[in-house]
Amino acid sequence: MNSNDKVALVTGAGTGIGKEVALALAGAGYRVVLAGRRSEPLHEVALQAGADRALAVATDVSRPESVDALFAAIKEKFGRLDVLFNNAGVNSPRASFEDLSFEQWQNVVNINLTGSFLCAQGAFRLMKAQLPQGGRIINNGSISAHAPRPNSAPYTATKHAITGLTKAISLDGRKYNIACGQIDIGNALTELSARMATGVPQANGEIAIEPMMDAKEVADAVVHMAGLPLSTNIQFMTIMATKMPFVGRG
Repeated sequence: MNSNDKVALVTGAGTGIGKEVALALAGAGYRVVLAGRRSEPLHEVALQAGADRALAVATDVSRPESVDALFAAIKEKFGRLDVLFNNAGVNSPRASFEDLSFEQWQNVVNINLTGSFLCAQGAFRLMKAQLPQGGRIINNGSISAHAPRPNSAPYTATKHAITGLTKAISLDGRKYNIACGQIDIGNALTELSARMATGVPQANGEIAIEPMMDAKEVADAVVHMAGLPLSTNIQFMTIMATKMPFVGRG
């Protein structure tokens, strides 16, 4: 199948990296399904992607019934799914570890981890049942899947867990021609990350301005991963601003 026959689902597609990836996939010829909590930005992205080739579905990925409705809509509209970019995620308000509330912890776990599981499971079921069988799941892991920022326990814990989820899906998907990989993104410039360009806390307690990269570079990387034949998989990709504080001591 060429990309013009393929269907891709992007979660968290209304803004930021999700929006850029959705538009890049549409530009590469995919029919795109846009999922997110707010309908208005999803429909705006759908218009940019081409309304005849895009489907916007308001979805709360932390709720099983909402995810079930999303995949029912995909099956009814397109009949199959070839790519899932599992991207929806949130962070908690920055707080010392001892001051985090249970509600703050649970909200991040519900969306970042449980939401990724539910969407991956929905995609897995559809990919297993369809003909031709198979597809690709790409999880957004983040640099935080490797190294934490100060005061980020919920986000860091869930992103480390995404790595385990990626490995488990990769193993369990083999017999159904389902590939699963992970992209770990560092300092892509979006509305939410713009503060890094003005200074963020470092491990040594200092506030430092960090280099950023264009989010379109991330989108191009996801399109590359998505376009590989199912006989080939990029298991883990790290894409980051070259000079961001990650490798070495900062």
